[in-house]
Amino acid sequence: MPSSPKYLNSRQSLSLARRSTALIISCLIIGIAGFVFGTSAILAASRGGYSCKNSEPRSVRVVWERDRGFKSGSDGVVLSEKRHKVMGFVGIQTGFGSVGRRRSLRKTWMPSDPQGLQRLEESTGLAFRFVIGRTNDKAKMAELQNEIAEYDDFLLLDIEEQYSKLPYKTLAFFKAAYALFDSEFYVKADDDIYLRPDRLSLLLAKERSHSQTYLGCMKKGPVFTDPKLKWYEPLSYMLGNEYFLHAYGPIYALSADVVASLVALRNNSFRMFSNEDVTIGAWMLAMNVKHEDNRALCEPECTPSSIAVWDIPKCSGLCNPEKKLLEHHQKESCSKSPTLASDD
Repeated sequence: MPSSPKYLNSRQSLSLARRSTALIISCLIIGIAGFVFGTSAILAASRGGYSCKNSEPRSVRVVWERDRGFKSGSDGVVLSEKRHKVMGFVGIQTGFGSVGRRRSLRKTWMPSDPQGLQRLEESTGLAFRFVIGRTNDKAKMAELQNEIAEYDDFLLLDIEEQYSKLPYKTLAFFKAAYALFDSEFYVKADDDIYLRPDRLSLLLAKERSHSQTYLGCMKKGPVFTDPKLKWYEPLSYMLGNEYFLHAYGPIYALSADVVASLVALRNNSFRMFSNEDVTIGAWMLAMNVKHEDNRALCEPECTPSSIAVWDIPKCSGLCNPEKKLLEHHQKESCSKSPTLASDD
């Protein structure tokens, strides 16, 4: 028996209602899924802290090949397409066994967050990064990657991190720093000194008549020893009646013209000595630079004029840096004394 028009219309209406309900439910499910996904993404970004900000990562791995906006020249020097402009770049030399030192530094004069580093750079004109090489130890590299993810304050060099290879690391540091930063001065500093960035900024900002400047706490002849280290090699190089002059290793600075000359060198152009401060000093002698001696860079105690404080002559740095850095920072004479205007 054929269906009546009334029955057919009723059945079609019911089918249409079911399809409409299914469509509404599907849209609702998609909407809920989108909301959950979006919320999860926001929460994940917030857990990442500064990783969701607009600025580029501050830590960078420098390799001698085309990578991440770099161009490699025929001499193996990395040239950044956009060099960051600062008055001074300070590379804090560190190693895989110096986690405690870095922890203490971040509790004292060096900010522990990228925003703090940015504020320090804006107030002083100085950029700061920890400088470290690589190792084949996967566990150590994994720990370093975790530290980079947390603090984002590293410059990683494509060179093996080894105490016996410090001269090579130092040269690699200056080349990488020059490639990344357009700076008036490049400063090599160790991770076991107490530093006053505000006073270092004033020192570097002084007017100088010589464009090729080698700035540090200078020494002549045989230098001190640390019980934990070997004797520095005797300095038998003579110029007339003067000993070979060079800066103590914990901190020294080279002007942009000097670093540009180093960058132009091939790695085997100059002789490497067993100590990086002797090596750099010998090269400076060959380049006929202006030696600028400043004793405020090697003070044993905090004073109204001290820039870098370390246990000279007992240790090449602070003898117990993890503890002494914190102790110095608690002293008003170290962390809170006013910064005096530099003498021109």
